[in-house]
Parts: sequence; structure tokens; C-alpha cells
Amino acid sequence: MDGMTPPHLAEADWKIGVDIGGTFMDFCALETRSGRIASLKVLTTPDDPGAELLTGLDLLAESEGLNPTAITRFVHGTTVGINTIIQRKGAKLALITNAGFEDVIELARLRMPEMYSLFCHRPDPLIPRDRIFGIGVRLRADGVQTLSPDAAEVARAVEAAKAAGAKGIIVALLHSWRDGAQEQAIKAEIERLAPDLFVFTSAEVWPVIREYERTSTAILNGYVHPRVSGYLTALEERLTRRLVPARAMLTKSNGGVMTASEGRRDCVSMLLSGSASGVMGAAWLARQAGERHVLTLDIGGTSADFALIVDGTVQFGSDEKIGEFPLHIPSVSVSSIGIGGGSIASIDAQGVLRVGPESAGSLPGPACYGRGGTAPTVTDAMAVCGWLGHSGMAYGQLQIDVGRAQAVVGDLAQRLGRQIEETAQAILDIAVSEMFVEVEKLSSRAGVDLRDFVLMPFGGGGPMLGAFLAQELGLARVMAPRWPGVVSALGGLVADLRGDFIRTVFAELDEQTVGALRQVFQDLSREGRNWLISQGHVGAADLILSADMRYAGQSYEIEVMLEPDWLAEPDRIAEAFHHTHRRIYDFADPGARIEIVNLRLSAVGAGPKPEFPTVPGTGQAVAPAREVQVFHGGWCAVPLFERASLSDGGTFDGPAIVAQEDTTFVIPAGTKARVDSHLNIHLSLTERADV
Repeated sequence: MDGMTPPHLAEADWKIGVDIGGTFMDFCALETRSGRIASLKVLTTPDDPGAELLTGLDLLAESEGLNPTAITRFVHGTTVGINTIIQRKGAKLALITNAGFEDVIELARLRMPEMYSLFCHRPDPLIPRDRIFGIGVRLRADGVQTLSPDAAEVARAVEAAKAAGAKGIIVALLHSWRDGAQEQAIKAEIERLAPDLFVFTSAEVWPVIREYERTSTAILNGYVHPRVSGYLTALEERLTRRLVPARAMLTKSNGGVMTASEGRRDCVSMLLSGSASGVMGAAWLARQAGERHVLTLDIGGTSADFALIVDGTVQFGSDEKIGEFPLHIPSVSVSSIGIGGGSIASIDAQGVLRVGPESAGSLPGPACYGRGGTAPTVTDAMAVCGWLGHSGMAYGQLQIDVGRAQAVVGDLAQRLGRQIEETAQAILDIAVSEMFVEVEKLSSRAGVDLRDFVLMPFGGGGPMLGAFLAQELGLARVMAPRWPGVVSALGGLVADLRGDFIRTVFAELDEQTVGALRQVFQDLSREGRNWLISQGHVGAADLILSADMRYAGQSYEIEVMLEPDWLAEPDRIAEAFHHTHRRIYDFADPGARIEIVNLRLSAVGAGPKPEFPTVPGTGQAVAPAREVQVFHGGWCAVPLFERASLSDGGTFDGPAIVAQEDTTFVIPAGTKARVDSHLNIHLSLTERADV
């Protein structure tokens, strides 16, 4: 059949979610016509980011019969942006701002990063002071221009920026949230004078009041632009070479998706894409399982990420941190800590055992991977304690070398003067305690009682440590999904198109304001619908409206969810604000004046909502494949189960190990396990007990 696709392949319809982390690239592929699901992990290639994508497609073609020409949806989450910031390997930038305001990013908000630490320090700005240039230009807060940009001043600033080695320029002026025309005029002049430089203005990136937040967000966007743009260009070229017809889509920090072509300019929107898509995937799995209150735990090779799903709803914020820097765009609220499977255990100058934040990554990786790693990691400690090493990992790509793990942990144990197993257990205990502290801070900020929540561990390392963390937190239940290692990839697969738009209003809430609010809502709605069309969305759109509001005299505002019909009724808006303020702070003042600072709109186009098939089972106790020896306060034999052998209604008790293709689920003593029809494992935890 020359030039023709075999009929059985032509009828296929594959939708693929891909997520790349510090050690693996994860694939979750759904053949929608049959409901068949395929998952895969491929080791990353740090020297050639993105090359592992082709390896994964080849392996899926070999094992699942996937034809690249049958891929109708391709969604990718990547850490290239956030890693660029954390590693400080971004573009060399210059900043043009108002004369007299050259210190805006250094002054920031005059807050100490850690107010109770004697040793904390502010991070060095991404643009040093000698590459910040002030020019005589001024726009008043009411939008009146009192001083126009001078072409000669702009030319001198551009020449100085080029002489300093800048590859791009950020333009951020006072009050450009009101009118971005001055910034655009300067941008046009820069592009005329220096077409080899890329330029971003603060108003086009995120047009909000407060010059520091607007400027810093634009700087983050420009800082990662060259690496993100290069990565995405290579991604699209690779997909084209494989004849993939689907547009390349990217997961966003807000839990939605956008096209890769837009991501090359709107880089800041994808900085937290991997973390956000993991939470969205977990929320989808939780809804499927009937769970409404969930604490998610995503452990990869480098970090552990935590998020809350409250009453079935993912929590969002607009002040997340990227490394050492604040991000002021809407994002899924995720707390992170530098504890992952590759986190290195070491002894500090005081002789104290530490774990992380340094990671062995994918190369050389943990010593037990046999890829050249020589430092003891959390994964090595798991192998020494017997929880790992009984089957292949990462779909047969890795075989755990327990001997190598014992060697590197043994060196550390000798320096500490302790037994090797005790040292390995101490590494795991420290890792869990570090996560415990971060979760306690998260729950305190959110004002929730974690005893009402089920823990959902995922990622390659989440199921290894999740149940131990749940015991420390006093949680009663844990739910491990069928494919925990690829939940972030699943999140991209089921994600909606979602674009966020904002206008600063900055007005007192009264009868005179509502007319302006309705006009702003119409403008935002038009912008949101046009954005969805540009992303290829056809069909209905969901417009989610909110406002940043505060009592007059307050310095900062809270986000209040609104209905469009309320924009004609200031009393309804005020009632919603008082209710939200009381819920957050246990206080409201119905007699006080209220200010609306920003009006926000999220335009959502529904993505695919596949129904994963249920798997009927026997409802009987499960027989283990064999017994293995593990150490947890002492050596003991525990049963090992193969995940593929578990079916609906199956039950067993801990301690136990469940081995599968993408991770290992460690189940401590004092637990009862049950498998549901979607092959999730539900643990019921009693009081903590040692093996």
C-alpha cells in the first residue's frame, strides 16, 4: 500500500501529554476510540533538551503501535523556563525606565526574605544596576502624558545597552498600566535602531498597577525568552519531522494550555507549567475517584511540590515564587522544597546530616542507577533499606544496583560513625521531616485542617515517601493513582485552554463606577474570546470574572469571585467582597469604603474529557508475588505485589511494596489497602507503627 496508511492505524486517534522533569520525560497517551492508555518514562538528555521526545515516540510506536500521523492532540510541559531562572542561565538584559526610578527592582518591596533569619540576603537582581538606564519620560497616574520620549535619549540608552553586552531590552515605565503607548513608542524605536535585540514592554507582558510587580514580571519573561524560544522551535521542528499533525500545545502556570507559538513570546506564562499540570491531573483523578479534599505530593528527581484541592477546586494565586523571584501572574498555588529522589545527602561543617537541595539529576543521577553517580541520594537510601531494587524501573530502562547504593551510603555512614542501614533510614527521615515542615506552612496559610484531606502522592518519588509523610501529618487516608509517575503528563492531556486577562481599574466601588466596570468587562471578554479563537478553539467559552478589592486605606487587596450580572449592582459586589474578606481574615467592615484595583477575566475553552474505563475485579484479598527484606527500625520480610495484578476490590495490609512500571509504592505498617475500579490504591492509616 504505497503512500497509504494502514487502515487500522488510520482509524486511531491518539492524544498525548508529555512532561519533562529533572530526571525523566513522562508520556501519557490515550487512544480515544478504544480507551486504551499507554504510559512511559524516558531518561532526559541534558546535553540535548528535547531529544528524548523522539525516543519516547519511537518506544510508543514499538510497544503500542502509535502512528505519529494519528496524534490529534499534543500537550507538553517543560521546566526549561524555571530551570533557566534557578540556574541563572538566562539572557543578558538591559532595562529602560523613567529617570529617577532606576532602582525600582533593587528596592522591590523592602521585605526581608526570611524575617527571623540572621543570615538571609536578597537575591542579586537579574539586571544589574549598570545595565539600567533612565530616560526623561513621564505619564501621570491619570493617563496624561507630561513628557514624551526623546529619540536621542533612547538611542543613547540602546547604544549603552549594546556596549554592556545586552541581548534584549525590557521597557518598564511608570503608570503604563493606564496607557502603554509610551512603552510601545520606545520599543518601536529600539527595534528600528537595533533589530538584533529583542524587546518586551511591561504593559504587553502583564499590565498591572505597581511598577515593581509589573517590571519584575516583564524581566522574568525576557530573561528566559531566548532559551524557551529555542527549545520550542526545536520541539515543533521535531514534531514536524515525525509528521505529527497536531499543533504543539504547552501547559501553563495557570493550569491551562496555549500554543507553542504563543509560548515563544509569552514565556512567563509557562514558568510553572510542570507543577501546575501535575495538580490539574491530580484534580481530574480525584474527581473521578470522588475525592473532594486532596493534598497533592509530587516528588521528582529534584523537588517535592505540594498543593491543595479544596472542595474539588484547584487553588490559584498570583504571588508564587520562581526560585528567588516573585511571579505576579495567575498560577496554580504550589509550594516547593528541594527534596527529591535525586537529592544528595551530605554532612555539613557542624557534622550534621543534611538532605538536599542539591540534586544528582538525571546525569549522573543516584548511584544505584549505574550512570556514574557517586553521591548518596534519597533513592540510594531507599535501595539500601530494601524498598527498591526488586524489579526494573522506568519501563525497563533502569536496573537498581543495590551494591552501588550501599557503597555511597556506607561512605557517609562511616563518616557519621553509624551503621549503613541506620544512616539510610536517617536520610529518609530527614527528607520526610523537611516535607512535613513545608506542608504545615502550606496548611496554615490556607487555613485548612489537613485531617479532612486525602494525600495523593505522584511523580516518580511521591509513592515512595508519601505514606510515611501521611503518617507524620496524622492523615487518615492516602490515594495512589494507577500511573503515579505520569500524572503531570496526564494533566496536560486533559487540560483546558485558559487565558488570563487583567485591567487595572483603581476606583472606589459606587454607582458611578459600575458603568466603567461593565465596559472593562466587555473589553476583557472580547480579548478573551479572540484569544481562544487564535488558539484554534471552536465552541462555547467559559468566562470567569473576578476582582482584586480592598477596604480604602489597605495596602493590598484580595481576589473576589464575581458574576457578570453583578456589575450592574454594586451592593452585590460589596457583599461578595465582605464575605470573602471575612472568610480569609475572620473580619469584615460593611460600613467601610471599598476600592476595586483590578478586574480579571479567565477565558476557558474546554479540553478533552476522556473517560478512563473501569476494570471489574474479584473483590478478594490479593496474593503477593513474593516476599522481600526491608529495613525500618530493623530488618523484616514484607510482601511485594505487582501493580498489574491488582484489580477492583482487591485488599491487602501493610507493610508492603507495590512495584510497577513508573514508580514503587511503599506501604508502611498499620495500613489497610483497597483497590478501586479505576485501579487507584486507597490506604487507610491507623496509628503509626514501625515495621
